[in-house]
Amino acid sequence: MTGFDADGHAVITLDAGQARDARIAGAKAAHLARAARAGLPVLPGFVVVPAAVAPGAPRGEVELRRAWGELSGEGALSVVVRSSSVHEDGTESSMAGLFETVLDVRDWEAFTDAVRRVLRSARRVPVRQLAGSANEAGTEAGEGGASPWEAGGDGMAVLVQPMVRAVAGGVMFGADPLAGRHDRMLVSAVPGGPDRLVDGSVQGVRYQLTRHARLMDVEPAEPRGTRLLDRGRLRRLARLARLAQREFGGPQDIEFGFDADDRLWLFQTRPITAMPAVPPRRARLLGPGPVAETFPGVLQPLEEDLWLAPMSYGLTLALDVTGSAPRGKLRNLPVVTTVDGRAAADLGLLGVIPARRRGGAFLAFLAFLNPAPGARRAAAAWRTGRLRAALPMLAVDLMADVDRRLSELPAPEDMLTGRLFAAVSWGRTVLASLHAQESLAGALLPQSSGATAVGEALAVLSEARAAEPDDGRLIARHPVLLSLLPPSLGPRAPLPARTPWAGVARGAAALPAREGLRLRIRWVQEMQTGMVCEMARRLTAAGLVDDPSRVPLLRWAELTAASDGAGLPADLPERLPRPHRPTLPAAFRLAAGRPVPEPAGHATKGAGQGAGGGFGSGTAWHGAGERPRSPVLVVRTLDPSLASLLPGLAGLVAETGSVLSHLAVLAREFEVPTAVGVPDAVDRFPEGTRMSVDGGTGAVEEVRVTVVGEAAERGEVVECPRASSGDGAGVDTLGPAAGTLSPGPGSGPDPLGPGTRGAPNAPSGPRGGGIPLPSDSPLPSNCVLPSDCPDYREGMAS
Repeated sequence: MTGFDADGHAVITLDAGQARDARIAGAKAAHLARAARAGLPVLPGFVVVPAAVAPGAPRGEVELRRAWGELSGEGALSVVVRSSSVHEDGTESSMAGLFETVLDVRDWEAFTDAVRRVLRSARRVPVRQLAGSANEAGTEAGEGGASPWEAGGDGMAVLVQPMVRAVAGGVMFGADPLAGRHDRMLVSAVPGGPDRLVDGSVQGVRYQLTRHARLMDVEPAEPRGTRLLDRGRLRRLARLARLAQREFGGPQDIEFGFDADDRLWLFQTRPITAMPAVPPRRARLLGPGPVAETFPGVLQPLEEDLWLAPMSYGLTLALDVTGSAPRGKLRNLPVVTTVDGRAAADLGLLGVIPARRRGGAFLAFLAFLNPAPGARRAAAAWRTGRLRAALPMLAVDLMADVDRRLSELPAPEDMLTGRLFAAVSWGRTVLASLHAQESLAGALLPQSSGATAVGEALAVLSEARAAEPDDGRLIARHPVLLSLLPPSLGPRAPLPARTPWAGVARGAAALPAREGLRLRIRWVQEMQTGMVCEMARRLTAAGLVDDPSRVPLLRWAELTAASDGAGLPADLPERLPRPHRPTLPAAFRLAAGRPVPEPAGHATKGAGQGAGGGFGSGTAWHGAGERPRSPVLVVRTLDPSLASLLPGLAGLVAETGSVLSHLAVLAREFEVPTAVGVPDAVDRFPEGTRMSVDGGTGAVEEVRVTVVGEAAERGEVVECPRASSGDGAGVDTLGPAAGTLSPGPGSGPDPLGPGTRGAPNAPSGPRGGGIPLPSDSPLPSNCVLPSDCPDYREGMAS
């Protein structure tokens, strides 16, 4: 027998005790042997293993030929020859479809050739990958202990069973692996056997069932009376799924088939891998929409403390003043937070999307009985009316105060270290007031003109770019250009190239209140960047850090503690910058710290079926040629040979295929956002297209990225940005020359709380410049900002 040493192999029938040991017969055969003993509809068969791993089992060519002859009627009936590796079908990794299966094998020579092919398919997976994928399925024979294969070999057994001419077959999941629901089952079926479904060549019909076979959804729709799986078949499948779950202790991924006599057969069962976490019932609805334009990229820890925490605090103040959100929520939950370093806001609190509520009628009845909410709203309406009248002057005072303070600050290199810290602390404090007033201005004040800070910057750029090609000198002369760039403690993104004529520049003083406040936010952030960069240089010169780029990896509390002599954290040398992460879904809830996209209220035109893996974005790639950064693989079919390309993909899109195909299962294990059945995907998304993939809903969309967004996506933390004065001398931006920004000196009451008055090196309140709060404020009074309080940080978990 060419290429196969039959004398060195043994034969174990599926009803033998050794067949139920996954460490001997492989997981696939062991699961079927165990299911057969439990009374599930499993075909008879045998397993071919090296004689060394099954002492006492019949061995040699004679025994193998006898077993084959009994099963096939000496070649009268076809058999199926399949892999049964000790490394596949585990609880953590299925390795679905990676090994060989040979169908419709008739004569003895074809049989031995099929066995050889299956054994050789073990080479498709690198040894290093196999070493980390030891099967964790429970066994009955010799459970625990070392595998007999560990002494040598690749762990590949060969399973042989009769060939069934199925009239309908497919894959059934005893739970919904896409939504993470254990009260739903998913069935995908095709005419004939399940092989065309699992190899991704056919999409099939998808049925969603309850655990008691109530049909919830069919996709695509089938005419009544012509369903591939009628009500009786679905009931039998649901019962099979329940029995398999009872036997194996968890929901199973099952391959099945109905033969010509309508008998149901179980071809394979294994644990469902990559079952997603489900958001808690009261999980908050989050999204990047309201804050993504301010923070389009991944924030490092210090950036989060310097800029995101004041934004959250300012929005909280605005919501409290207007009575727009219950104080109980404002007290415990941050309005803005980060997920994988990316900014996200509470969409319910901000009113962008109504928060999900249960028991609406009962809650309305309770609100009728309790007059407190109504009284609170009335008081808030009174305060809002007064604020609408006073806000324009408050905004002018605040902007003038910020301009004056920025103009009074010396260059960072000329300041004592204590004053550097004080300036950054003042910046955190005044940013909260700026964000609060900016949000209130947007909500309460009519926009007197269509002018924006970005529009003003583009007008300046169209005029000034030709005379000054250097970005640093250009920004030093025209700081309004900073509105085109996101804040960063890393390298400053480049300004756009010279733009077409964009109107006449009128100066920052001509901007409406909200736009003026936005511009001051950006100027304060840039001032803080210069101060932190100088701190980083001094810490490096003192030998406290080995590289200035490590300073953004600190928290603000750690940096201020170091200024008091406490020293830097011992683990700082081991900390790594937060890596680039895909953009967040438009609306999501957190489950085990991971974003789960919120299902859309209606189907997206041109969308396919979501196959799981979360949400991702990147650059379209068709699998040939140079692999781009953050590739989204777009293909016609889910060919299992694409499995080697899955690691590192930002997404996977296929025109055909099933959400339960082998490649879709593997993609979920690799946490690759996957959509299948996307019409004309290869033509709609040519290579190089920026696109996003929602593995939950199946939505696939082209993404238009601005220059600012592309620069922020790099997420690097390297040397600090520098700007040059007009004479070419290197100075940090917004030093003394920044006084030209001011629309004029201003004075007046501190808007939305003190903290914007006094010398920068003498902040009011606790260290860092706290904002004194009214006695009835929903926010903690013992912290500089709410994000500094551990209990406030932990609020995100709910």
